[in-house]
Amino acid sequence: MTDFISLATAGVRGLKPYQPGKPIDELEREYGVSNALKLASNENPLGPSPLAVAAAQRVVQEVWLYPDGNGFKLKEKIATRCNVSMDQITLGNGSSDPLEFAVRVFVSPGSEVLFSAHSFAIYPILTQAAGGRGIAVPAREWGCDLDAMRAAVTEKTALIFIANPNNPTGTWLDGTSLEGFIRELPSRVMVVIDEAYFEYASHPGVGADGYPDTMAWVERYPNLVVTRTFSKCYGLAGLRVGYSVSHPQVAELMNRVRPPFNVNSIALAAAEAALDDDAHRRRSVEMNAEGLQQLMMGFERLGLEYIPSVGNFICVDVGREAAPVYEALLYEGVIVRPVANYGMPHHLRITIGTSEHNDMMLNALQKVVTR
Repeated sequence: MTDFISLATAGVRGLKPYQPGKPIDELEREYGVSNALKLASNENPLGPSPLAVAAAQRVVQEVWLYPDGNGFKLKEKIATRCNVSMDQITLGNGSSDPLEFAVRVFVSPGSEVLFSAHSFAIYPILTQAAGGRGIAVPAREWGCDLDAMRAAVTEKTALIFIANPNNPTGTWLDGTSLEGFIRELPSRVMVVIDEAYFEYASHPGVGADGYPDTMAWVERYPNLVVTRTFSKCYGLAGLRVGYSVSHPQVAELMNRVRPPFNVNSIALAAAEAALDDDAHRRRSVEMNAEGLQQLMMGFERLGLEYIPSVGNFICVDVGREAAPVYEALLYEGVIVRPVANYGMPHHLRITIGTSEHNDMMLNALQKVVTR
């Protein structure tokens, strides 16, 4: 039999697939529990906007037609919302698509890609698959250390990933520090700011004073790419639609490697409608801010330390190896996310749910950690 692994490129041979959170159906089937609660994948517990659902239902009758490959209407709405031009936008199957496009365009075998320790697992995966060398720069207080990042830049550095706020730690960078970092970089080094949780972090009252809207910087820094998604605050995770904003020439290059029709017609319609529902977005971020406070207070009652977050998730230190705690929570019908693969073996990442969800999770956690 042919050894297909030996035929794969060197970068792919050494990869391990990205591991998503455990699905509810799988937990209930394997553990014999019912009414399970999933707080593992940073989904919006309010779900999508009713406007988005209605738009998706209207389009279902037309799925025998290919979608608009350029996504004109969605780009038009994004351009208006973000005050950018349509030729700066690249649409993706989730924001992970533009992240990959940036790597495919700018990273060659032997190139270096920088990212912080404890940051999104997709960055090293994309880098290695392209033949680049991923460098995890040591973090400071669980977040991106811009001084260390600056010191790590070499002549081989092609691209830098910065998640703001960071997943899985929830830490964030202020605008003054981040813009100063970008300003001092060589213009040949691409900087990708991953803002999947922008709507949560930019909401007043979450404690992210000085959190920047980096879309406004793209005109000043042509080497800047900013990515956002409809999967989180807008509640469209199952439809997979995201986008990036960059210099028009960069966007044109990224669109060269973008697969045809990479965003389906239902996703396009739902995302367009979601942008019109500011009330749903406000409810989502307000509920999240309240839920963050609820969980932090709950952790304090349990004597557990946590990493302050401005996303729709929070990492808690369970004071021991977290894997057995995660497993015990599964038997309680609660799915959270272990993050040992991010160099955080004592932490669990917990998505912010409704008030009822948060209470259920805290009650289950109390049972497990006090046994």
